[in-house]
Amino acid sequence: MTTRKIIAETERLILRRYQKGDLQDLYEYLSDAEVVAFEPYEPLNLKEVKEELKWRVTTEEMIAIELKSSHKMIGNIYMGNREFDTLEMGYLLNRSYWGHGYATESCEALIRQAFSDGCHRIYAECDPCNKRSWKLLEALGFQREAHFRENTYFQKDESGNVIWKDTYVYARLNPGPVGFTVPGRR
Repeated sequence: MTTRKIIAETERLILRRYQKGDLQDLYEYLSDAEVVAFEPYEPLNLKEVKEELKWRVTTEEMIAIELKSSHKMIGNIYMGNREFDTLEMGYLLNRSYWGHGYATESCEALIRQAFSDGCHRIYAECDPCNKRSWKLLEALGFQREAHFRENTYFQKDESGNVIWKDTYVYARLNPGPVGFTVPGRR
């Protein structure tokens, strides 16, 4: 029997560490071109997903999203440690589960937990063309801090020229204890 390390639970979801048995569920969404359209990689084949899962099982930065009702793993939240009590957040969900509020529910739980644990700031970067992503960040209370123009690339065209991408940066600060305010901050 495999034991699961649960990070948090919500009404409908279990947020936990990855386990070896997640291979098929992980493959379902990492091999989907529409799901990874804004990721810095192309859809992965089964062999590549096996390698990716080996890393995910060992890291604390990737958190699997599991449905309580069926125990199906439907996506992930990335919570990467950065300097100055900051976390970088990212998320990816199986396309079959888009539009059901699972990303909002899982992100809210992990944001609440991170701030409760003393995190000062959580930020996320996304492609301005990924409207679903930045709309989610805004719904979660993140503010757009930057729009970097042509600051990165992940692919090249058939002639070998880089395809430049813009980046939005969003962040949310820990509001601190109720009644506590930092001078100069609203």
